[in-house]
Amino acid sequence: MLELVKAGGWPMIPLLALTVLALAIILERAWTLRRIAVAPPNLGQEVRTWAAGGTLDPAHIDSLRATSPLGALLAAALDVRHRPRDQIRERIEDVGRHLVHRMERYLNTLGTIAAAGPLLGLFGTVVGMIQMFLVIGESGMGDVNELAGGIGKALVCTATGMIVAIPALMAHRWFRGRIAEYIVDMEHEAIRLLDTLQPAAASAEVAAGGHGINPPVSAS
Repeated sequence: MLELVKAGGWPMIPLLALTVLALAIILERAWTLRRIAVAPPNLGQEVRTWAAGGTLDPAHIDSLRATSPLGALLAAALDVRHRPRDQIRERIEDVGRHLVHRMERYLNTLGTIAAAGPLLGLFGTVVGMIQMFLVIGESGMGDVNELAGGIGKALVCTATGMIVAIPALMAHRWFRGRIAEYIVDMEHEAIRLLDTLQPAAASAEVAAGGHGINPPVSAS
């Protein structure tokens, strides 16, 4: 392994730095975006039970907010539970945008690494080819070792760039999809809590066609 790094030359330094950074981001996001850390399975039902029983106080809500992103979203709804339904929904949406931004932390950096890895590998390839042609220009085709070194540097840098980029791209896409799944689940739990807080308003909205499925309109 050390021989390959030496063969790649100095262009391997930024590639190795990107490798370490990508690995650190993947491990940190994999730990942070665990389901139990983002949306604990039974938290929504527990909060709805609290809300239905009226056993809520500021300290209780603050404790809920500190548990997880889902807890923070539900706590935001409980903070304004005595306001009209539309204002509660707006509060949920505002807090939800901040939570999504927090969950997407470092993902732009990971995407940049996935895009920059092949480019840096290509740069190392170009450096190796330049070195090879300079040797040819100075000493002709006779120095096979110098030619092999230039070609080796080109190939090692290209392979390293792909090794960096492929896992980074796969992890980036996987984290994006996981966050999208969490967003859907959190929105569902927030709406269910909202219906628990204001069941009469929810029934009225559906009856008026606000959020329910409207019957088909007859052609006649």
